[in-house]
Amino acid sequence: MAMTFFLGVDTGGTYTDAVVLDAASDRVIGSAKSLTTRADLALGVGGAVDAALAAAGVAPGDVAMVSLSTTLATNALVEGQGGRVALIFIGFDAADLARGGLTEALAGDPVILLAGGHSHAGTEAATLDLPRLEAEVTQLGPLVMGFAVAARFATRNPAHEVAARDLIRRVTGRPVTCSHELSANLNGPKRALTAVLNARLIGMIDRLVTACEGHLAAIGITAPLMVVRGDGALISAAMARERPIETILSGPAASIVGARWLTGVADALVSDIGGTTTDVALLKDGLPEIDPAGARVGGFRTMVEAVAMRTTGLGGDSEVHLLTAGLQGGLRLGPRRLIPVSLLAMDHGPMVHAALDRALAAEVAGDLDGRFVVPLFGGPGGLAPREAALLDRITQPMPLATAITSRLEVAAMERLVARGLVMLSGVTPSDASHLLGRQAGWDGLAAEKALRLLGRRRTGKGERFAPDPVVLAQAITDQLTTQTADCLLEAAFAEDPDFAQETPEALARHPLLLAGLRGHRGVVELTARLGVPVIGLGASAAAYYPAVGAKLGCRMILPEHAGVANAIGAVVGQVTQRVSGLVSSPGEGRFVAHLPDGLQTFTSRDAALAATEATLCREAEFRARNAGAEDLHLTTQRDIREAEVEGRPMFIEATVTVTASGRPRVAHAVADESA
Repeated sequence: MAMTFFLGVDTGGTYTDAVVLDAASDRVIGSAKSLTTRADLALGVGGAVDAALAAAGVAPGDVAMVSLSTTLATNALVEGQGGRVALIFIGFDAADLARGGLTEALAGDPVILLAGGHSHAGTEAATLDLPRLEAEVTQLGPLVMGFAVAARFATRNPAHEVAARDLIRRVTGRPVTCSHELSANLNGPKRALTAVLNARLIGMIDRLVTACEGHLAAIGITAPLMVVRGDGALISAAMARERPIETILSGPAASIVGARWLTGVADALVSDIGGTTTDVALLKDGLPEIDPAGARVGGFRTMVEAVAMRTTGLGGDSEVHLLTAGLQGGLRLGPRRLIPVSLLAMDHGPMVHAALDRALAAEVAGDLDGRFVVPLFGGPGGLAPREAALLDRITQPMPLATAITSRLEVAAMERLVARGLVMLSGVTPSDASHLLGRQAGWDGLAAEKALRLLGRRRTGKGERFAPDPVVLAQAITDQLTTQTADCLLEAAFAEDPDFAQETPEALARHPLLLAGLRGHRGVVELTARLGVPVIGLGASAAAYYPAVGAKLGCRMILPEHAGVANAIGAVVGQVTQRVSGLVSSPGEGRFVAHLPDGLQTFTSRDAALAATEATLCREAEFRARNAGAEDLHLTTQRDIREAEVEGRPMFIEATVTVTASGRPRVAHAVADESA
């Protein structure tokens, strides 16, 4: 019998990791890292996959399943990137756009307000204005990457969303996201927000899945490709393409599943430091907590079921800001990710060193010294003339001072960064780590020069920020320790029910807590420490986290393979699909089942519940098989709301939820001829 191997891939903002797991002995037999190549994701995926297979000594044909986790969707939302989309808002008015963070999420993208929508009972509230929709989307089609459709009470009756979707697909051929497909909950604006973010991510996740599938096919892996969802469960690649929003927090969810598998620890805070973000979540009784209010990313509260995770824009490649207000001066890291100067110099050494040497030779420190701009390859549609002219000038990586010719272009450059068309390079904690000898592999001399330049900048007192680059590198590393400790304390307070009345942010920075962590001894003696161990994950965890454990007085667990925990979590997960349906009672003796293909009326409560349950079981099973599961297990839950009227119970409404879960389908190993 041939042996069975699983391949896990994790594509992060900086690195793509791959691991090979031996399914029989349940152990990692090979792992590798490769830089994530934003311009062509297939290069990074291919590099990691090929190296991991070589390290494990496994032939591509022996891989029975491939699973992918990614932080690309999370990073895009944290950094405010993604394609331009249009929202079709049916049965709502302009005031609804201000609710649920919709206006901020749209960030100036077009909205079409249309008549239509349903009542809470699922009956049509107004006729859908299809002729106007056709005229509007015909014009908008070429200007956007995709469409989001949200109609009032679509979860009670999705007919108008479905009609709009079919029309948009026919007229424009663009991808369309319907809000009712992503969430069964009420709250139209929040559902619309989730649909907008989903539409914005479709191009990015589609490129990643295509890159992965292309490389697997090229090297002869025929196994099915799965993708990790935000709650740690797996879905098929086809489903991830349609619903990429479900992959936000995919990387972090995979890391928690991986942390549990690597350590066997049931109760801990898991802290995963990547290039762009730090993700913190609580592992309780061996399982991650699911966020009851929906995943929160980059300031947006979505309706996506995901691990309760605090994602902060703090990572090894975070931008270093010098705070020049006030006399002292200080540092702040993030939330934006930069390409570390030491990494840029690996591919563009002569250009980087020439620019750094020129700046160091100058008498006066310039604002743009030690910063560079790198073109990324995205669709440049919808740019203002100044932005377009600036983008045309950036044909290759170059010093920022060369690209920007006037003060007016600084804002244009920021917009190009936000659109994901260019990326900035500058000093990051990764550069500081190279100088301090905690990390190696990139150009340490470039890091030293860039840190020296940054240290020459002046504080409010007119003094230099740092006398030499080593002092500045240590200050940056200390700041990372401080901000990481803040993230962990916020997560701890958020999960501690005794502190529900205060905000976790205020508690984490409270002077009494900080005194307790320092072990204050005075008229009052204070002691504080984190009450659970921390599992530190990520490639740079070993460089930064021992100091964090010391600061918080807790056990810091840094497992072997901590750098590829996400890729491990990607292949040890389960496939789960959950569907919900509603039964309402508009009048005595009438019970309405709100089913995906319309409303059905019954004369008895139990008949309506049974019909809803049967339909949902079929739907959950269909979705789970579509998501790539086999050996399915179905569980049903009924949440019935009744009121007592004149001493007898009166039915108000019921929510029926069916969960289908199973193990991922694997390619059947070919029997060994010689056996």
